[in-house]
Amino acid sequence: MKFGEKLANICEVNNSLLCVGLDADISKLPSHLLKQDDPIFTFNRSIIDSTRDLVCGYKLNIAFYEFLGREGLDALKKTIDYIPDPLLIIIDAKRGDIGNTAQMYAKAFYEVLGADAVTVNPYMGFDGVSPFLEYKDRCAFILCLTSNPGAKDFQHLVAEGKPLYLHIADKVVEWNRFGKCGLVVGATHPRELQEIREAAPELPFLIPGIGVQGGNLEAAVRWGTCGGQPLAIISSSRAIIYASDQEDFAQKARDEAERVRSAINLYKISPRLTTD
Repeated sequence: MKFGEKLANICEVNNSLLCVGLDADISKLPSHLLKQDDPIFTFNRSIIDSTRDLVCGYKLNIAFYEFLGREGLDALKKTIDYIPDPLLIIIDAKRGDIGNTAQMYAKAFYEVLGADAVTVNPYMGFDGVSPFLEYKDRCAFILCLTSNPGAKDFQHLVAEGKPLYLHIADKVVEWNRFGKCGLVVGATHPRELQEIREAAPELPFLIPGIGVQGGNLEAAVRWGTCGGQPLAIISSSRAIIYASDQEDFAQKARDEAERVRSAINLYKISPRLTTD
C-alpha cells in the first residue's frame, strides 16, 4: 500500500489527523518507571496502548534514542515493532547528505527500522533526497518551513522575489513526480502555511508545533487538510506524553490526545479561520 493510501485509510479508521510524538526524554519520565529494565520502551508502550485508537500514527525523534547509545536504539526498535498496523511510523531524523550516504540512511530507516516516513533536509539538493524516494510505498517529509524561531534565519530569506521556503515547496512539487514526497511545515507560521499549501496542493504535510510551541491548530487543519482531503499529519509531542509525571501518565496522555483530536475534527467542519 502506498503511503498516501495508508494515510487516508488510518485517518478514516481512527477519524484522526493527530500524530503523537514519542520523544521519550528519560529525564522527564515518571519516576516509578525508572525502576524498570527498559523505562523508555515501557513508557512508549503505555502511551501507545492508551492512544492507539485516537491517532493516525506516531513520530519518533531519533535524537531521544541515539544519545542513549545501544540501549536507546534497542528501545527505538522495540517501540517501532510494537506500533500496530495500520498506524503510521514516522522517524524524525532530518537527515540530508550526499547520495551514497543518504542511501545508507534510507536503508537504515526504511529497511532496518521499518519506518513509513522520514524527515529529510533538502539543503544538499536532489541527490541528497533521491535515495529516500526509491522506496515505492514510503514518504520523505522534506523540511520546508520549520516551527522553531530560528526558521527566520534562512527559510524566510528572499531570492528571485520569493522566500526560500516557497522555493523549497516548488522544488519538492517537481520531485514529487515520483509520488513519494511530503513537506514539513510548522503550525507556528499560519499565513505561510496557507502560501505553501497553495504552492503544493497535493502534497501531504507533516505539521509540528501545535502543542508546547503554541502553533495555530485551526490554520493547521484548514490549510493542512486542503479542501477536506486527509493531507495533514498534525503532530504533538510534549503536551500529550508529558501531560502527567505521575502513575496516571498514560490516562492523562489519552485525555489530552482525545481533546486535541476533538479540536482538530471540530475545525475540519468549521468555516471560521483566524491566522493571526
